[in-house]
Amino acid sequence: MSVGLSGVALAAALTVPAYGASDAASGSAPGDASQAGPYGAGWQLTETGTDARFRGLAAVDRRTAWAAGSKGTVLRTTDGGRSWRNVSPPGAGELELRDVEAFDARRAVVLAIGEGEASRVLRTEDGGATWTESFRNTDPRAFYDCMTFFDRRHGLAMSDPVDGKFRILSTRDGGRSWAVLPDAGMPAALPGEAGFAASGQCLVSSGPRDVWMATGGGATARVLHSRDRGLNWTVAQSTIPAGDPARGVFGLAFRDRAHGISVGGDYRAGQASPQAAAVTDDGGRRWTAASAPPPAYRSGVAWLPYARTAALAVGPTGTDLTVDGGRTWRTVDTGSYDTVDCTRDGACWASGEKGRIARLSGR
Repeated sequence: MSVGLSGVALAAALTVPAYGASDAASGSAPGDASQAGPYGAGWQLTETGTDARFRGLAAVDRRTAWAAGSKGTVLRTTDGGRSWRNVSPPGAGELELRDVEAFDARRAVVLAIGEGEASRVLRTEDGGATWTESFRNTDPRAFYDCMTFFDRRHGLAMSDPVDGKFRILSTRDGGRSWAVLPDAGMPAALPGEAGFAASGQCLVSSGPRDVWMATGGGATARVLHSRDRGLNWTVAQSTIPAGDPARGVFGLAFRDRAHGISVGGDYRAGQASPQAAAVTDDGGRRWTAASAPPPAYRSGVAWLPYARTAALAVGPTGTDLTVDGGRTWRTVDTGSYDTVDCTRDGACWASGEKGRIARLSGR
């Protein structure tokens, strides 16, 4: 069923390519009703066959996407969401997979989170038929949250602070091997500051060397930026409120090296999340609060393809749309999603609790 982005002409106003009926993902989730807007644009829920919660999502193209979630679950589609194949790593049922980075239909890297040895990285080169564990954290003080790749070879993963500084893990061979980077160029963390493993978007990159990290939990929420693949960092204060372990910046998206959006708030149900979004046009040196932010906590954000000023933000209480680069937002759907990802060829996907994975469809 198509869960519509009500009242928003996505297919026309945002010039997102329309998908024909033969391309639309099939299936529905129990209890979901069709709320398609007048242009038929909306989230098309797919049948996943699982109740896992998918906070990790990697959209490759219109046909291919990967999702990673609770109970060590990894799913992959190569037919636009018509079917999902369970390609979970054997024996991974106790792992919390919170991030996945995919290069194509065969190669992907997943991150398991948790204290000590619960934080791991696994890699596949054959579409999930086999997996190799390429990193297992042996430091009980470290807790890895997110990862990002600049290209098919170079990537980073981030841990909550160890000895007063965030720890950065680096790979130069596509995730086959990892090494902890020196922390001389990392600013000191605030008391209580950490990252949020909520959407796989607390560490994001744009281009061959720029990377940003989102934080919360401390007195203020911050966004850190590195121009040299994680060796040296600068820090900027966010307008998104923190001051509590449940509040801060949860997700980032950068359209290019300059233009970025941050989203967050307070993840506890029923808690207010004022100023839940902010924007930057200078690479994260300064952040400006959205003048009309999403009305509640949002954990994931993605720029829409073919529309330089349009983006979607998602969270447990809904999806919001901006068409002015993140300055104003409008709630367009009330379905629960944790993360969202879009591809250069015009596909957008979202995933979340109870096995929910959806594709943005316009007919």
